Amino acid sequence: MSNHTEKLSEHLITAEPFYLEQHNELEIALAATSHKLPLLLKGPTGCGKTRFMQYLAWRLKRPLITVSCHDDLSTADLIGRFLIKGNDAVWVDGPLTMAVKAGAICYLDEIVEARKDTTVVIHPLADDRRELPIEKLGVLYSAADEFMLAVSYNPGYQSVIKDLKPSTRQRFVSLTFNYPESRLETKIVAKEAGIDEALAAQLVHLGHMTRGLKESGLPEGASTRLLVQAGMLTKTGISTIDACRAGITESLTDDPELLLALEEMILSIF
Repeated sequence: MSNHTEKLSEHLITAEPFYLEQHNELEIALAATSHKLPLLLKGPTGCGKTRFMQYLAWRLKRPLITVSCHDDLSTADLIGRFLIKGNDAVWVDGPLTMAVKAGAICYLDEIVEARKDTTVVIHPLADDRRELPIEKLGVLYSAADEFMLAVSYNPGYQSVIKDLKPSTRQRFVSLTFNYPESRLETKIVAKEAGIDEALAAQLVHLGHMTRGLKESGLPEGASTRLLVQAGMLTKTGISTIDACRAGITESLTDDPELLLALEEMILSIF
């Protein structure tokens, strides 16, 4: 077995991830995949974008290589670099190059957080060329047939500085995600946290209330992920109120007035 194959085997998802479809996002994603089209996932933090990609990778039986983008992410971090081993300079493929060559899914999470000069490298991969040029090696890789490019970002944090250029956006099939409607979200929280649906429904109700504070200065309300965290804490014996404080409100803000408003919401439900 090659070194690449060994590395990619670690990225294969063998057990079915728990995912409840909100609309027809899976149908569209599978259709895009059949035409070798890249995907752009838009939606708030913790609403299920990453879980959807895990489920899609499981359905397609392809390795999923996830890259969490950040301000310091360089082109070399994606495509690879020379490393010194002994007296030799050895080229080591980056995650994007590995995915291109082996036919894996490369998922760039929060793509707008990466440097602008870094995101340009995906352009020839995201159109009908499906190519990855590596100038340092003087090579041009054509993507394997099963290669898939997917990126995500949170429109709620958009700014002039951190936004996708039209030249980038228009290469993708776009899927918009949001927090699931109450019935679905209750099922998700109950399943993921291992709690009964009655408590899950109360946590979801709290989540909806916090999301209503966006106009009052709260950047984002409680994500489904935070509701699951609070549920997990209650399962270990922590009181529901303390679990909501530690698992939800303290993670949302440090503002005293907003914390007080959130505290009142918790007490009104629990």
